[in-house]
Amino acid sequence: MAIVTVPNKAVTVNPLKQSQALGASLAFLGLKGMIPLFHGSQGCTAFAKVVLVRHFREAIPLATTAMTEVTTILGGEENVEQAILTLVEKVNPEIIGLCSTGLTETRGDDIERFLKDIRDRHPELNHLPVVFAPTPDFKGALQDGFAAAVESIVKEIPKQGGIRTEQVTILAGSAFTPGDVQEIKEMVTAFGLVPIFVPDLGASLDGHLEDGYSAVTASGTTLKQLREVGSSAFTIALGESMRGAAKILEERFGIPYEVFGELTGLEAVDEFLQALAILSSNSVPEKYRRQRRQLQDAMLDTHFYFGAKRVSLALEPDLLWSTVCFLQSMGTQVHAAVTTTRSPLLEQLPVKNVTIGDLEDFEQLAVGSDLLIGNSNVGAIAKRLSIPLYRLGIPIYDRLGNGQFTKVGYRGTMELLFGIGNLFLEAEEERVKHLWGLGNTESQ
Repeated sequence: MAIVTVPNKAVTVNPLKQSQALGASLAFLGLKGMIPLFHGSQGCTAFAKVVLVRHFREAIPLATTAMTEVTTILGGEENVEQAILTLVEKVNPEIIGLCSTGLTETRGDDIERFLKDIRDRHPELNHLPVVFAPTPDFKGALQDGFAAAVESIVKEIPKQGGIRTEQVTILAGSAFTPGDVQEIKEMVTAFGLVPIFVPDLGASLDGHLEDGYSAVTASGTTLKQLREVGSSAFTIALGESMRGAAKILEERFGIPYEVFGELTGLEAVDEFLQALAILSSNSVPEKYRRQRRQLQDAMLDTHFYFGAKRVSLALEPDLLWSTVCFLQSMGTQVHAAVTTTRSPLLEQLPVKNVTIGDLEDFEQLAVGSDLLIGNSNVGAIAKRLSIPLYRLGIPIYDRLGNGQFTKVGYRGTMELLFGIGNLFLEAEEERVKHLWGLGNTESQ
């Protein structure tokens, strides 16, 4: 059981967390024909867009209600209405994801009433789903906003009868990359199951060329698939933050669910594949049996470099949980753990202390580590402390291929093993070279 610490500081120095609105927009981008709409100032949207563009290196569709000082005081209903009408006229989205921001949440705009009144005035919008997620950026973090958006999506799904025994709903949390989603999709379909991912970042942000330009998301979970979610036989929630959305589906449609906190590491992947085998009544395909043996060999090859190493992590709670569990399975010690927001997982982490703080806290706690794990903003800390950095999370703007990076399943676990193991190997070689150089000097 971990002790959760919140430093008593008047200000955040060198922030670790990203805003809820950014997390919600990321979730919305996993739906086809979608454009996220920020109800706030232009700066709120511009900041989120820059982060997502730099991380994925893709064109990211985002829109704003462009609140000003005057409209903030008078109320933002007219701005919301005009933004929706403009989007319908200019880009014709299939669905709009509306996110609040710190500006409009502080003022207290009743956005749900806004939407009701707007539909009363414009019945031509009745065909257009507008999903609202409350995402104030003065509290919570990216993971909270992502979860809020997914919960809002599943609340809007229309009820329908009939159960499709082979169909499962996969609620993929913010800890899973587009590459992760693709790998999980391949694993689920290998058992003869038909998955509906909510959201499907593996289809929309995996880094592929479309036939032409689109002002909205060209791929992702379709409206047709969303309407079929109520017919799924089972819900698989990936990440503790998706438990709330899974509960909503259970309450609305009576669909049972199971939460998988991690899909990285031998034991975690074994449990997931065993669950799929039970759901489908099929045996585990031979290719995964071979991948398992490959992973076992990789663990044998790399465990010499992981054993007793001290690692410090600065990650969102779901990602922190899965990474800590994986590292400890390889014999590493967690030197420090810093995260962004509250989560039921934090007290359950198999470490002594977890800090909900910023990168200033992380830099102080990480002294003496053998490896740092965090996003690209940890890079400057790694240089100051002369400690290697393994980049994980959002944003990563100084490495390529973030959309395709995979850390789940047997193959993804091997990729993570070799990536971290190579950093340990380089550090060990540098240490040996340094000692050899000192030895030469003394002998002379």
